[in-house]
Amino acid sequence: MYPRKTHQLVQSALESQAAVVLLGPRQVGKTTLALDIASEQPSVYLDLEREADRQVLVEPDLYLDEQAGKLVVLDEVQQIPGLFKTLRGQIDHRRRAGFRTGQFLLLGSASNVLLQQSAESLAGRVRYIEMPPLQLGEVGTDQLNQLWLRGGFPDSFSAEGDQASMDWRLDFLRAYLERDIPALGPRIPAATLRRFWTMLAHVQGGLLNAAALAEGLGVSGQTVGRYLDLLVDLMLVRRLQPWHDNVGKRLVKSPKVYVRDSGIVHALLGIGTIEGLLGHPVVGGSWEGFCIETLLAAAPTGTEPYFYRTTAGAELDLVLRLPDGETWAVEIKRTTAPKVSRGFHIGAEDIQANRRFLVYAGEREVPVSNDIRALPLARAIELLSAH
Repeated sequence: MYPRKTHQLVQSALESQAAVVLLGPRQVGKTTLALDIASEQPSVYLDLEREADRQVLVEPDLYLDEQAGKLVVLDEVQQIPGLFKTLRGQIDHRRRAGFRTGQFLLLGSASNVLLQQSAESLAGRVRYIEMPPLQLGEVGTDQLNQLWLRGGFPDSFSAEGDQASMDWRLDFLRAYLERDIPALGPRIPAATLRRFWTMLAHVQGGLLNAAALAEGLGVSGQTVGRYLDLLVDLMLVRRLQPWHDNVGKRLVKSPKVYVRDSGIVHALLGIGTIEGLLGHPVVGGSWEGFCIETLLAAAPTGTEPYFYRTTAGAELDLVLRLPDGETWAVEIKRTTAPKVSRGFHIGAEDIQANRRFLVYAGEREVPVSNDIRALPLARAIELLSAH
């Protein structure tokens, strides 16, 4: 089992909150982590996709009253939407009985569904934590290329070979399209959604062009928006918003879109080896998306991510607004030559960035100019983690 940063985050949250909601796509390791935490204390685990476990909660108050003082782990909790009102009453009742923290650990794989269900019922009683796939600091910097190629889903990353990893990811895609997404309710043909997902992979990191996507799929722009919302909600796609502060410039207003796990990008495009990846047109977008997800996983809680682009050509791949108010400008390049474009200099000045970095494929930290440093990805993670 890989040591996960999320493990400490969840443990700390349970020490200060009655309930924690752990979000993340399927197969990312939520259940393994939850069972590990549960094994260290009196606990009970229910998988709400299993009919037998759902039957236990037909009379939820009766069952949960008996579990007072234990950590109750409820997996795939979005399967029983009405449960959140019961949990609110349970938390309040337990507080009066002296059990104030560490009561419920709720796991889910559809973020907006869970947030909407729990926001009103559990307001002030719950903390939300998103669990990303495996990160570079968790597997070791010597595994960077394998992590980039295979992605961070544990079974994919740790497969015996590249082909076994690819087979796992193809099965993962098939399961989502044919079983998991229909179970949430949307009636979308699996072949159509697969084509849409693949189209996003082809333009990894590009500006959202709903009209072009709609034309390619033979559907309306509104339908494309619905498909995109679904994949964002399932934490499989990131919609990176443009920097919106008024800086007196004509800003690009469309979001950029990334398939969040690089291994899924490569599976959708049939890229099975690092050699094949380095020679593929998507290599730049894939590296950019991989670095963005890695940096955001390392950033302090509450960090807001954006990109910046003006119609005049100023551009920043990633802008991070940190909780302390600092703004970091980041350029990402799959190159060993540490140079930044003129557009990066202009963009960093436009937003008055406090710190300016180039994340590149080299192994040393080097100055690019007086106020810009080129960093390996691992060093950039260290700086964000320490902030």
